[in-house]
Amino acid sequence: MPDKIVTRIAPSPTGRMHIGTARTALFNYLWARHVGGKFLIRIEDTDPARDKPEYEKDILDNLAWLGIHGDEFHRQSENKALHAEMIAKLIDVDKAYVSKEPAKDDATRTVEVVRFRNPNVLVTFRDELRGEVSVHTADLGDFVIARSLTEPVHHLAVVVDDATAGVTLAMRGEDLLSNTPRQILIQDALGLPRPQYLHLPLILAPDRTKLSKRRHATSLGDFRERGFLASGLANFLAFLGWNPGTEQDIFTMDELIAAFDLKQIQKSPAIFDEVKLKWVNREHILHMPESDFATMVTSFISPESAASVKKTPALASVMRERASTFGEIREADLAGEYAYFYKTPTVQADALIYKTESKEATVARLSHVLKLLESTRGVWTKEAIKEALWPYAEAEGRGQVLWPLRMALSGREKSPDPFTISGIIGYDETKYRIDGAVIVLRS
Repeated sequence: MPDKIVTRIAPSPTGRMHIGTARTALFNYLWARHVGGKFLIRIEDTDPARDKPEYEKDILDNLAWLGIHGDEFHRQSENKALHAEMIAKLIDVDKAYVSKEPAKDDATRTVEVVRFRNPNVLVTFRDELRGEVSVHTADLGDFVIARSLTEPVHHLAVVVDDATAGVTLAMRGEDLLSNTPRQILIQDALGLPRPQYLHLPLILAPDRTKLSKRRHATSLGDFRERGFLASGLANFLAFLGWNPGTEQDIFTMDELIAAFDLKQIQKSPAIFDEVKLKWVNREHILHMPESDFATMVTSFISPESAASVKKTPALASVMRERASTFGEIREADLAGEYAYFYKTPTVQADALIYKTESKEATVARLSHVLKLLESTRGVWTKEAIKEALWPYAEAEGRGQVLWPLRMALSGREKSPDPFTISGIIGYDETKYRIDGAVIVLRS
């Protein structure tokens, strides 16, 4: 193993950051931090027809959001002069040559490209996950390494850039495994050092098909916009192809760094299971400090709900208990699921009556509930409220007592329990709503 481990992530700014790129970046970052090495971020911006500044921004913003920070940042275009020098060197020593041939997009037009003179040899290298890999290069032909004397393609540029930056480990997706023999030929021809290689298993959809932009959420930004936490997503991504070998499922970034080991990376494809992702994310939400959650949730909900959270912090706890993502909280808020905490609901008589109960019986029970609540007015907590009402609900029937109370307080069939709602809205508002329900039943 080299004295100083140097890893890197080298995405092209030709689209939004893919979840697979994020996983590769995370693994490289974790290993570099685990061994006290260096992690580099390099934007491979040598395709002017497809590269866009907004995609570079998306990549860098989302890496930072995920908690992945580089020790150095480079753009491949900054190395143009050296690329051109290496192209010229290969031509000078007859390891490459200029080829005049029809343009791919227009057969009537002739272009000049630079092709590597393939020696047709057996290339053998060690993959840290798969062991020894041997490929005979005869099938590769004389492959293109530059579009012109100054415009390298990926194979040459990545070899030169990795050597210049001192990269010791090229950890990347297994879809790039077929590129490795070409790059090794170029390294050998230029006399450049060969890094270690590790090709990560693919990430598949639950049906074991390739993740598709059309059928699945595939960009990191998709999950960020849906209200997943960076810590939850990083935790989940770490388990796509890696396992610590313990029972622990929930990790902070620091814990991932401490536990991560290349030997625990798995060979088989990883399955992107959004159900598991939501479970992991919910655990991270539940572990957030209350103040952090309350601050973050206000950016996902309506101004009225946000004002209510600031006024009554207990409302934030209700939201936290019922969601796996902040996006789910946003959807619930848009559906009016929290409006009853700051706005008295309108309730119809039929909705207040439990199953075959009569209006008279429902009125009697709500009236008795008010008397019981009066006794706990001085200690108004959900625990005290439950203690006051529970024996009566057990005696008369939980549905008979708690259903009309829940409907009177929230106006909804599904909501937090009436003890929680009462504790948050206060005694006066609770009494006002129950009195209102009794009036509706008697009208």
